Amino acid sequence: MQLRTLGTQGLVVGAVGYGAMGTTFAYGPGDDTESIAAIRQAHELGVTHFDTAELYGWGTGEQLLGAALAPVRDEVTIATKFGFTPDAYRPNSHPDHIREVVDASLRNLGTDSIDLLYQHVHDPAVPIEDVVGVMQEYVQAGKVRYLGLSNTDAANIRRAHAVHPISVLQTEYSIFSRESEELFGTVDELGIGLVAYSPLARGFLSGAVAPRQEYAADDIRQWLEWWAPEHWDANTAVVAGLTELATAKGISLSQLALAWILAQRDDIVPIPGSRNPGRVAENVAAADVVLTVDDLARIDALGQGVRGRRAG
Repeated sequence: MQLRTLGTQGLVVGAVGYGAMGTTFAYGPGDDTESIAAIRQAHELGVTHFDTAELYGWGTGEQLLGAALAPVRDEVTIATKFGFTPDAYRPNSHPDHIREVVDASLRNLGTDSIDLLYQHVHDPAVPIEDVVGVMQEYVQAGKVRYLGLSNTDAANIRRAHAVHPISVLQTEYSIFSRESEELFGTVDELGIGLVAYSPLARGFLSGAVAPRQEYAADDIRQWLEWWAPEHWDANTAVVAGLTELATAKGISLSQLALAWILAQRDDIVPIPGSRNPGRVAENVAAADVVLTVDDLARIDALGQGVRGRRAG
């Protein structure tokens, strides 16, 4: 797989990564055996960047990913995130909590260093300078290689970067969710790379979208506006148009959606996640898809029909 450089700090990863949230969180019950097979399939096909977080099962997601990647730990980069508390999923980036979570993440992942450590979400109760100060401690101790931010704004990015170089901004980005483009100028100025989470719009661009009532009661899609009845017809019409274009090109809808992201910038890496090894192979193949100027224009025009707020 072609490699991409995320930011100016030297983090190099495969063009398509793997997001492990769905292995233990948000999308109904999982199967550890199938998930581990999917993760290992991703590595075998050239994926080098794997993303998880404390939030994903409160440590169980990290444990699963760490176990799956243990045989190839030296060949991959692992990213994880801190910043929530199990109590109502509220932000918590107090310094002592950060240290507690990161130390646990190292144990859960079974590694002596985390390649990329993110603050998962901005905590208005803690100055970002204090947050990055604690993160920097782990860099200085050799336990973290690169720092990142997720779910934040331009002002926080600038303030954080002034304390320690931020290598990556992780943000929701897909044909269905383009709000983060307003941050592109900031990351370009500061030399920060981009990781796109939910690149398949929480499954709306997977080619297997279904009405919300068909998902499990604990599936996050029960509450997302893209699935709301008043938006359903408009959004499925967008999917139909995109599917028609993908079919004409001999590729899948998910491959079209991922190739669109890769075509936007040369320093962005999407991290689709799947518990199905076959789906993983399909997603990885998107790195080889070439979209024409006309394709991109058609996709942009269809994307104007999306209804409902972004999912994040």
